[in-house]
Amino acid sequence: MTVSTADVPPVDMSPIVRDYLLLGLRFDRLEDGFVDAYTGDPALRRSVENAPTPVPQDLAVEARRILAALPSSGLAPRRQEFIASHVRALECSARKFAGEDVGFIDEVDAYFDVRIELADEETYRQAHRDISALMPGSGDLGDRMRSHRMGEELPPERLNDCVDAFAGALRERVRNQFGLPVQEQVSFEVVTDKPWSGFNYYLGDFKSTVAINADLRQHTSSLPHLIAHEAYPGHHTEHCHKDLSLVAPGEAEHTIFLVNTPQCLMAEGLADLALGAVVGPGWGVWAQEIYADLGIRFDGERAERVAAATAGLLTVRQDAAILLHDRGRSADEVAEFLQRWLLLTPQRARQTLKFLTSPLWRAYVTTYVEGYQLLKAWLEQGPDTPDAAAERFTRLLDEPLIPSQLRRDLTRA
Repeated sequence: MTVSTADVPPVDMSPIVRDYLLLGLRFDRLEDGFVDAYTGDPALRRSVENAPTPVPQDLAVEARRILAALPSSGLAPRRQEFIASHVRALECSARKFAGEDVGFIDEVDAYFDVRIELADEETYRQAHRDISALMPGSGDLGDRMRSHRMGEELPPERLNDCVDAFAGALRERVRNQFGLPVQEQVSFEVVTDKPWSGFNYYLGDFKSTVAINADLRQHTSSLPHLIAHEAYPGHHTEHCHKDLSLVAPGEAEHTIFLVNTPQCLMAEGLADLALGAVVGPGWGVWAQEIYADLGIRFDGERAERVAAATAGLLTVRQDAAILLHDRGRSADEVAEFLQRWLLLTPQRARQTLKFLTSPLWRAYVTTYVEGYQLLKAWLEQGPDTPDAAAERFTRLLDEPLIPSQLRRDLTRA
Protein backbone atom coordinates (compact mmCIF):
# COMPACT_ATOMS: atom_id res chain seq x y z
CA MET A 1 0.00 0.00 0.00
CA THR A 2 1.53 3.30 -1.09
CA VAL A 3 0.31 6.72 -0.09
CA SER A 4 0.30 9.70 -2.44
CA THR A 5 1.35 13.08 -1.10
CA ALA A 6 0.21 15.11 -4.10
CA ASP A 7 -1.98 18.17 -3.64
CA VAL A 8 -1.27 18.48 0.11
CA PRO A 9 -2.85 21.75 1.25
CA PRO A 10 -0.77 24.37 3.09
CA VAL A 11 -0.83 24.39 6.87
CA ASP A 12 -3.18 26.99 8.38
CA MET A 13 -1.76 27.97 11.77
CA SER A 14 -3.84 29.47 14.56
CA PRO A 15 -2.20 32.02 16.93
CA ILE A 16 -2.22 29.62 19.89
CA VAL A 17 -0.50 26.91 17.85
CA ARG A 18 2.10 29.42 16.70
CA ASP A 19 2.73 30.38 20.33
CA TYR A 20 3.10 26.71 21.25
CA LEU A 21 5.63 26.11 18.47
CA LEU A 22 7.64 29.18 19.41
CA LEU A 23 7.66 28.09 23.04
CA GLY A 24 8.92 24.63 22.15
CA LEU A 25 11.59 25.95 19.78
CA ARG A 26 12.94 28.27 22.50
CA PHE A 27 13.84 25.26 24.64
CA ASP A 28 16.40 24.20 22.04
CA ARG A 29 18.28 27.41 22.87
CA LEU A 30 18.60 26.20 26.46
CA GLU A 31 19.48 22.56 25.66
CA ASP A 32 20.58 21.44 22.23
CA GLY A 33 18.52 18.41 21.28
CA PHE A 34 15.43 19.36 23.26
CA VAL A 35 13.64 19.73 19.92
CA ASP A 36 13.87 16.21 18.60
CA ALA A 37 12.34 17.16 15.25
CA TYR A 38 10.84 20.26 13.68
CA THR A 39 9.38 20.28 10.17
CA GLY A 40 7.26 23.41 10.36
CA ASP A 41 7.60 26.98 9.13
CA PRO A 42 11.36 27.71 8.99
CA ALA A 43 10.66 31.39 9.67
CA LEU A 44 9.59 30.50 13.20
CA ARG A 45 12.84 28.67 13.85
CA ARG A 46 14.88 31.55 12.42
CA SER A 47 13.06 34.04 14.62
CA VAL A 48 13.98 31.98 17.70
CA GLU A 49 17.58 31.51 16.60
CA ASN A 50 18.01 35.26 16.03
CA ALA A 51 16.46 36.25 19.36
CA PRO A 52 18.33 36.55 22.66
CA THR A 53 18.76 33.37 24.69
CA PRO A 54 15.47 32.84 26.55
CA VAL A 55 15.20 33.06 30.32
CA PRO A 56 13.76 29.82 31.80
CA GLN A 57 11.48 31.68 34.21
CA ASP A 58 9.99 33.58 31.26
CA LEU A 59 9.33 30.31 29.45
CA ALA A 60 7.44 29.01 32.47
CA VAL A 61 5.31 32.18 32.51
CA GLU A 62 4.60 31.84 28.78
CA ALA A 63 3.60 28.21 29.24
CA ARG A 64 1.08 29.17 31.90
CA ARG A 65 -0.27 31.94 29.65
CA ILE A 66 -0.82 29.47 26.81
CA LEU A 67 -2.60 27.07 29.15
CA ALA A 68 -4.92 29.83 30.30
CA ALA A 69 -5.65 30.90 26.71
CA LEU A 70 -6.37 27.45 25.30
CA PRO A 71 -10.07 27.20 26.30
CA SER A 72 -10.90 30.31 24.25
CA SER A 73 -8.59 29.42 21.34
CA GLY A 74 -11.31 28.00 19.12
CA LEU A 75 -9.40 24.75 18.65
CA ALA A 76 -11.27 21.46 18.81
CA PRO A 77 -11.25 19.88 22.31
CA ARG A 78 -9.00 17.05 21.08
CA ARG A 79 -6.37 19.53 19.92
CA GLN A 80 -6.67 21.57 23.11
CA GLU A 81 -6.08 18.48 25.23
CA PHE A 82 -3.02 17.48 23.22
CA ILE A 83 -1.43 20.93 23.38
CA ALA A 84 -2.28 21.40 27.06
CA SER A 85 -0.58 18.14 28.07
CA HIS A 86 2.57 19.19 26.23
CA VAL A 87 2.61 22.75 27.53
CA ARG A 88 2.34 21.41 31.09
CA ALA A 89 5.42 19.32 30.38
CA LEU A 90 7.26 22.36 29.03
CA GLU A 91 6.27 24.43 32.06
CA CYS A 92 7.90 21.81 34.30
CA SER A 93 11.02 21.73 32.10
CA ALA A 94 11.26 25.51 32.33
CA ARG A 95 11.13 25.37 36.11
CA LYS A 96 13.83 22.70 36.07
CA PHE A 97 16.04 24.82 33.82
CA ALA A 98 15.48 27.72 36.24
CA GLY A 99 16.96 25.62 39.02
CA GLU A 100 13.75 24.75 40.85
CA ASP A 101 13.93 21.53 42.85
CA VAL A 102 11.18 19.33 41.37
CA GLY A 103 10.79 15.85 42.84
CA PHE A 104 11.60 13.11 40.36
CA ILE A 105 8.18 11.41 40.55
CA ASP A 106 6.44 14.75 40.00
CA GLU A 107 8.83 15.57 37.17
CA VAL A 108 7.99 12.33 35.38
CA ASP A 109 4.27 12.92 35.94
CA ALA A 110 4.44 16.40 34.42
CA TYR A 111 6.52 15.28 31.45
CA PHE A 112 4.77 12.07 30.49
CA ASP A 113 1.27 12.13 31.98
CA VAL A 114 1.94 9.04 34.13
CA ARG A 115 2.53 8.36 37.81
CA ILE A 116 5.31 5.88 38.57
CA GLU A 117 6.37 3.85 41.60
CA LEU A 118 8.88 1.15 42.48
CA ALA A 119 8.05 -2.34 41.25
CA ASP A 120 8.01 -5.50 43.37
CA GLU A 121 11.43 -7.16 43.27
CA GLU A 122 9.72 -10.54 43.38
CA THR A 123 8.91 -9.90 39.72
CA TYR A 124 12.64 -9.78 39.05
CA ARG A 125 13.35 -12.93 41.03
CA GLN A 126 10.71 -14.77 39.01
CA ALA A 127 12.17 -13.43 35.78
CA HIS A 128 15.58 -14.72 36.86
CA ARG A 129 14.09 -18.15 37.49
CA ASP A 130 12.47 -18.10 34.04
CA ILE A 131 15.72 -17.00 32.39
CA SER A 132 17.76 -19.58 34.29
CA ALA A 133 15.60 -22.37 32.90
CA LEU A 134 16.59 -21.27 29.39
CA MET A 135 20.33 -20.87 30.00
CA PRO A 136 22.67 -23.90 29.72
CA GLY A 137 24.61 -24.96 32.81
CA SER A 138 24.01 -24.40 36.49
CA GLY A 139 26.54 -21.76 37.52
CA ASP A 140 26.05 -18.07 38.21
CA LEU A 141 23.09 -16.79 36.20
CA GLY A 142 24.83 -13.56 35.32
CA ASP A 143 27.79 -15.45 33.87
CA ARG A 144 25.48 -17.74 31.89
CA MET A 145 23.44 -14.83 30.57
CA ARG A 146 26.53 -12.88 29.59
CA SER A 147 27.87 -15.94 27.81
CA HIS A 148 24.55 -16.20 25.95
CA ARG A 149 24.74 -12.55 24.97
CA MET A 150 28.32 -12.88 23.80
CA GLY A 151 27.22 -15.74 21.57
CA GLU A 152 24.65 -13.40 19.99
CA GLU A 153 27.06 -10.54 19.29
CA LEU A 154 27.13 -9.47 15.68
CA PRO A 155 30.56 -9.04 14.11
CA PRO A 156 30.89 -5.29 13.52
CA GLU A 157 31.82 -5.86 9.89
CA ARG A 158 28.45 -7.61 9.31
CA LEU A 159 26.32 -4.93 10.94
CA ASN A 160 25.60 -2.92 7.79
CA ASP A 161 24.53 -6.00 5.84
CA CYS A 162 22.19 -7.06 8.63
CA VAL A 163 20.72 -3.58 9.01
CA ASP A 164 20.02 -3.38 5.27
CA ALA A 165 18.43 -6.83 5.22
CA PHE A 166 16.06 -6.21 8.14
CA ALA A 167 15.22 -2.67 7.03
CA GLY A 168 14.27 -3.95 3.58
CA ALA A 169 12.20 -6.83 4.90
CA LEU A 170 10.37 -4.71 7.47
CA ARG A 171 9.80 -1.85 5.05
CA GLU A 172 8.01 -4.17 2.63
CA ARG A 173 5.78 -5.54 5.38
CA VAL A 174 4.92 -2.06 6.64
CA ARG A 175 4.17 -0.82 3.13
CA ASN A 176 1.69 -3.68 2.68
CA GLN A 177 0.09 -3.56 6.14
CA PHE A 178 0.04 0.10 7.16
CA GLY A 179 1.05 2.08 4.08
CA LEU A 180 4.01 4.39 3.42
CA PRO A 181 4.44 7.52 1.32
CA VAL A 182 5.98 6.70 -2.03
CA GLN A 183 9.02 8.91 -1.43
CA GLU A 184 9.81 7.92 2.17
CA GLN A 185 13.41 7.00 2.91
CA VAL A 186 15.59 5.96 5.86
CA SER A 187 19.39 6.14 5.86
CA PHE A 188 21.42 4.39 8.55
CA GLU A 189 24.73 5.51 10.07
CA VAL A 190 27.01 4.17 12.80
CA VAL A 191 28.00 6.56 15.63
CA THR A 192 29.86 6.45 18.96
CA ASP A 193 29.86 8.14 22.37
CA LYS A 194 26.07 8.24 22.78
CA PRO A 195 23.92 7.26 25.80
CA TRP A 196 21.46 5.26 23.63
CA SER A 197 21.70 2.21 21.34
CA GLY A 198 19.83 3.81 18.43
CA PHE A 199 18.21 7.12 17.54
CA ASN A 200 15.86 8.34 14.82
CA TYR A 201 16.41 11.80 13.39
CA TYR A 202 13.32 12.72 11.42
CA LEU A 203 14.27 15.23 8.73
CA GLY A 204 10.86 15.99 7.27
CA ASP A 205 9.64 15.24 3.76
CA PHE A 206 9.18 11.60 4.86
CA LYS A 207 12.92 11.06 5.39
CA SER A 208 14.87 9.94 8.47
CA THR A 209 18.42 9.19 9.50
CA VAL A 210 18.77 6.37 12.00
CA ALA A 211 21.98 6.36 14.05
CA ILE A 212 23.19 3.10 15.61
CA ASN A 213 25.64 3.29 18.53
CA ALA A 214 28.75 1.19 17.86
CA ASP A 215 29.89 1.53 21.50
CA LEU A 216 27.21 -1.03 22.39
CA ARG A 217 27.74 -4.32 20.61
CA GLN A 218 24.65 -5.19 18.62
CA HIS A 219 23.07 -8.62 19.09
CA THR A 220 21.27 -10.89 16.68
CA SER A 221 18.20 -11.06 18.92
CA SER A 222 17.88 -7.30 19.43
CA LEU A 223 18.75 -5.93 15.99
CA PRO A 224 15.33 -6.74 14.42
CA HIS A 225 13.68 -4.90 17.33
CA LEU A 226 16.02 -1.94 16.89
CA ILE A 227 15.25 -1.55 13.18
CA ALA A 228 11.52 -1.95 13.80
CA HIS A 229 11.70 0.52 16.70
CA GLU A 230 13.56 3.27 14.88
CA ALA A 231 12.19 2.83 11.36
CA TYR A 232 9.54 0.30 10.28
CA PRO A 233 6.87 0.57 11.73
CA GLY A 234 8.31 2.62 14.60
CA HIS A 235 9.47 6.23 14.78
CA HIS A 236 10.05 6.90 11.08
CA THR A 237 6.73 5.33 10.07
CA GLU A 238 4.85 7.23 12.77
CA HIS A 239 6.34 10.56 11.65
CA CYS A 240 5.33 9.81 8.05
CA HIS A 241 1.79 8.83 9.02
CA LYS A 242 1.24 11.85 11.27
CA ASP A 243 2.59 14.19 8.61
CA LEU A 244 -0.15 12.87 6.32
CA SER A 245 -3.00 12.46 8.79
CA LEU A 246 -2.43 15.54 11.00
CA VAL A 247 0.04 18.03 9.56
CA ALA A 248 -1.26 18.01 6.00
CA PRO A 249 -4.87 18.78 7.10
CA GLY A 250 -3.56 21.76 9.08
CA GLU A 251 -2.70 20.63 12.65
CA ALA A 252 0.66 22.39 12.78
CA GLU A 253 1.27 21.49 16.43
CA HIS A 254 2.47 18.14 15.11
CA THR A 255 5.32 19.71 13.17
CA ILE A 256 7.36 19.73 16.39
CA PHE A 257 8.49 16.78 18.49
CA LEU A 258 9.81 17.73 21.91
CA VAL A 259 11.83 15.72 24.41
CA ASN A 260 10.21 15.03 27.80
CA THR A 261 6.61 15.38 26.69
CA PRO A 262 3.70 12.92 26.48
CA GLN A 263 4.27 12.36 22.75
CA CYS A 264 7.60 10.73 23.69
CA LEU A 265 5.90 8.15 25.90
CA MET A 266 3.41 7.38 23.15
CA ALA A 267 6.12 7.16 20.49
CA GLU A 268 8.45 4.93 22.50
CA GLY A 269 5.62 2.61 23.52
CA LEU A 270 4.55 2.32 19.89
CA ALA A 271 8.11 1.70 18.74
CA ASP A 272 8.77 -0.97 21.38
CA LEU A 273 5.65 -2.78 20.16
CA ALA A 274 6.52 -2.28 16.50
CA LEU A 275 8.09 -5.65 15.70
CA GLY A 276 5.15 -7.49 17.25
CA ALA A 277 2.72 -5.32 15.29
CA VAL A 278 4.27 -6.02 11.89
CA VAL A 279 5.57 -9.59 12.38
CA GLY A 280 3.86 -10.84 15.54
CA PRO A 281 4.52 -14.13 17.36
CA GLY A 282 7.10 -16.09 15.47
CA TRP A 283 9.36 -13.10 14.87
CA GLY A 284 12.29 -15.26 15.96
CA VAL A 285 11.88 -17.78 13.15
CA TRP A 286 11.25 -14.93 10.72
CA ALA A 287 14.53 -13.29 11.78
CA GLN A 288 16.33 -16.64 11.68
CA GLU A 289 15.51 -17.01 7.98
CA ILE A 290 16.88 -13.55 7.20
CA TYR A 291 20.08 -14.26 9.12
CA ALA A 292 20.42 -17.61 7.34
CA ASP A 293 20.44 -15.79 3.99
CA LEU A 294 23.37 -13.77 5.33
CA GLY A 295 25.21 -16.85 6.56
CA ILE A 296 24.69 -16.00 10.25
CA ARG A 297 23.48 -18.58 12.74
CA PHE A 298 20.55 -17.57 14.95
CA ASP A 299 18.21 -19.70 17.03
CA GLY A 300 14.99 -17.74 16.59
CA GLU A 301 12.72 -19.89 18.75
CA ARG A 302 15.11 -19.72 21.69
CA ALA A 303 15.59 -15.99 21.25
CA GLU A 304 11.86 -15.49 21.42
CA ARG A 305 11.59 -17.52 24.62
CA VAL A 306 14.45 -15.60 26.22
CA ALA A 307 12.82 -12.30 25.23
CA ALA A 308 9.56 -13.37 26.88
CA ALA A 309 11.41 -14.29 30.07
CA THR A 310 13.43 -11.08 30.23
CA ALA A 311 10.24 -9.03 29.80
CA GLY A 312 9.83 -9.44 33.56
CA LEU A 313 12.82 -7.12 33.98
CA LEU A 314 11.19 -4.25 32.07
CA THR A 315 10.87 -1.94 35.08
CA VAL A 316 14.43 -2.39 36.43
CA ARG A 317 15.81 0.72 34.75
CA GLN A 318 12.89 2.84 35.93
CA ASP A 319 13.39 1.55 39.46
CA ALA A 320 17.06 2.48 39.15
CA ALA A 321 16.10 6.03 38.20
CA ILE A 322 13.72 6.27 41.17
CA LEU A 323 16.40 4.98 43.53
CA LEU A 324 18.95 7.41 42.16
CA HIS A 325 16.87 10.57 41.91
CA ASP A 326 14.10 10.03 44.47
CA ARG A 327 15.49 7.71 47.14
CA GLY A 328 18.99 9.13 47.46
CA ARG A 329 20.95 6.04 46.42
CA SER A 330 24.50 6.59 45.19
CA ALA A 331 25.59 6.04 41.61
CA ASP A 332 27.64 3.01 42.72
CA GLU A 333 24.64 1.47 44.47
CA VAL A 334 22.42 2.01 41.44
CA ALA A 335 25.06 0.56 39.10
CA GLU A 336 25.15 -2.57 41.30
CA PHE A 337 21.33 -2.71 41.23
CA LEU A 338 21.37 -2.62 37.44
CA GLN A 339 24.15 -5.17 37.22
CA ARG A 340 22.36 -7.55 39.60
CA TRP A 341 18.87 -7.52 38.14
CA LEU A 342 19.63 -6.92 34.45
CA LEU A 343 22.52 -9.41 34.56
CA LEU A 344 24.84 -6.84 33.01
CA THR A 345 28.58 -6.47 32.94
CA PRO A 346 29.89 -3.55 35.03
CA GLN A 347 30.66 -1.70 31.79
CA ARG A 348 27.14 -2.14 30.45
CA ALA A 349 25.64 -1.13 33.81
CA ARG A 350 27.69 2.07 33.75
CA GLN A 351 26.55 2.76 30.19
CA THR A 352 22.94 2.44 31.35
CA LEU A 353 23.67 4.69 34.32
CA LYS A 354 25.07 7.28 31.90
CA PHE A 355 21.61 7.53 30.33
CA LEU A 356 19.91 7.80 33.72
CA THR A 357 22.20 10.64 34.84
CA SER A 358 22.02 12.71 31.66
CA PRO A 359 20.35 16.04 32.54
CA LEU A 360 18.18 15.86 29.44
CA TRP A 361 17.44 12.13 29.44
CA ARG A 362 17.29 11.12 33.12
CA ALA A 363 13.48 10.79 33.20
CA TYR A 364 13.20 9.38 29.71
CA VAL A 365 13.50 5.74 30.73
CA THR A 366 9.86 5.96 31.84
CA THR A 367 8.77 6.30 28.22
CA TYR A 368 10.02 2.79 27.48
CA VAL A 369 8.54 1.26 30.63
CA GLU A 370 5.18 2.96 31.04
CA GLY A 371 4.78 3.53 27.32
CA TYR A 372 5.17 -0.15 26.53
CA GLN A 373 2.85 -1.28 29.33
CA LEU A 374 0.12 1.28 28.63
CA LEU A 375 0.07 0.87 24.86
CA LYS A 376 0.26 -2.92 25.08
CA ALA A 377 -2.78 -2.99 27.38
CA TRP A 378 -4.64 -0.60 25.06
CA LEU A 379 -3.82 -2.64 21.95
CA GLU A 380 -4.94 -5.85 23.62
CA GLN A 381 -8.32 -4.55 24.84
CA GLY A 382 -9.96 -4.90 21.42
CA PRO A 383 -11.04 -8.04 19.54
CA ASP A 384 -8.32 -10.67 19.27
CA THR A 385 -8.11 -10.73 15.48
CA PRO A 386 -5.29 -9.66 13.11
CA ASP A 387 -7.47 -7.05 11.42
CA ALA A 388 -8.53 -5.49 14.73
CA ALA A 389 -4.93 -5.44 15.98
CA ALA A 390 -3.74 -3.76 12.79
CA GLU A 391 -6.55 -1.20 13.01
CA ARG A 392 -5.64 -0.25 16.57
CA PHE A 393 -1.94 0.03 15.75
CA THR A 394 -2.83 2.21 12.78
CA ARG A 395 -4.69 4.51 15.18
CA LEU A 396 -1.48 4.90 17.16
CA LEU A 397 0.35 5.79 13.96
CA ASP A 398 -2.25 8.27 12.76
CA GLU A 399 -3.96 9.88 15.74
CA PRO A 400 -2.70 12.40 18.34
CA LEU A 401 -3.41 10.16 21.33
CA ILE A 402 -2.00 10.90 24.79
CA PRO A 403 -1.57 8.66 27.86
CA SER A 404 -4.58 10.00 29.78
CA GLN A 405 -6.82 9.29 26.80
CA LEU A 406 -5.64 5.68 26.62
CA ARG A 407 -6.24 5.29 30.35
CA ARG A 408 -9.79 6.57 29.90
CA ASP A 409 -10.33 4.06 27.10
CA LEU A 410 -9.07 1.25 29.33
CA THR A 411 -11.32 2.36 32.18
CA ARG A 412 -14.38 2.32 29.92
CA ALA A 413 -13.55 -1.09 28.43
